[in-house]
Amino acid sequence: MIRKVLFAEKSVPTIEGAGVRLNRVFGNGNEEVTDPFLLLDHFKSMNSDDYIAGFPWHPHRGIETVTYMISGKVSHEDNLGNKGVINAGDVQWMTAGSGIIHQEMPIKTKEENHGFQLWVNLPKKNKMMKPRYRGIEAKDIPLVKISEGVEAKVISGEVKSIKGPVKDLIVPIEYFDVSVKKGKDFSCKTIKDNSVFLYVHQGKVMVNGSEHGEKTLLIFDDGEEVKVEGVTDSKFIFVSGKKLREPIAWYGPIVMNTEEEIKTAFEEYRNGTFIKKD
Repeated sequence: MIRKVLFAEKSVPTIEGAGVRLNRVFGNGNEEVTDPFLLLDHFKSMNSDDYIAGFPWHPHRGIETVTYMISGKVSHEDNLGNKGVINAGDVQWMTAGSGIIHQEMPIKTKEENHGFQLWVNLPKKNKMMKPRYRGIEAKDIPLVKISEGVEAKVISGEVKSIKGPVKDLIVPIEYFDVSVKKGKDFSCKTIKDNSVFLYVHQGKVMVNGSEHGEKTLLIFDDGEEVKVEGVTDSKFIFVSGKKLREPIAWYGPIVMNTEEEIKTAFEEYRNGTFIKKD
């Protein structure tokens, strides 16, 4: 059964961090239809004033953050001792688990600062797991030709028996950056009950007989396959994941199952016991 579009909407300009201008694709309030995905931000600018203030030191608990850079650079550092630069084409997959404190600071370059950050919820049993960090370089992300005029960078999941470099995930996720030439079709089998969405970041596509342009989110109903036609040469991220169907308590960078757990997290952050020892 081909999946139908449950709803389509444009991303919304907003300001986050210390003053970063970006587009909120979805966020707090959409959890029921995006489960296990909590938030998706899209940043794209040639003007360093839009992003240079960055995201100074802040905590996370109970989630994973996935940063994917299409162009530009972001420096990062965390309390685990990880430090480096996310370059064009790279991915940072960070599991906050019981708690991590980090900062993400875009670097001014001649390139456009363009990328995404996706938040993935963790199941109740894994929310207080040991934090972990994975830095994946562009050279390790396979580019798979699906058909004539259709290809995908496979970050996680599998396309034509080729697996992405991010494995051993807590929540099984497919994350592809898809390119479709004008008049060509992208078709992808999906697990019937998974949450599935795509976000157009270049060009225009046709889905279920309707056209959708840049900066448009499409969330799909249940089904076993998604089909997308390129009205123009187009690019979109395609994401699928297993639903958790668990209670969500969410405040800022902390996502737990109860309000009491949220209160505890912020109390621990204030009194210096947020980071758990091995």
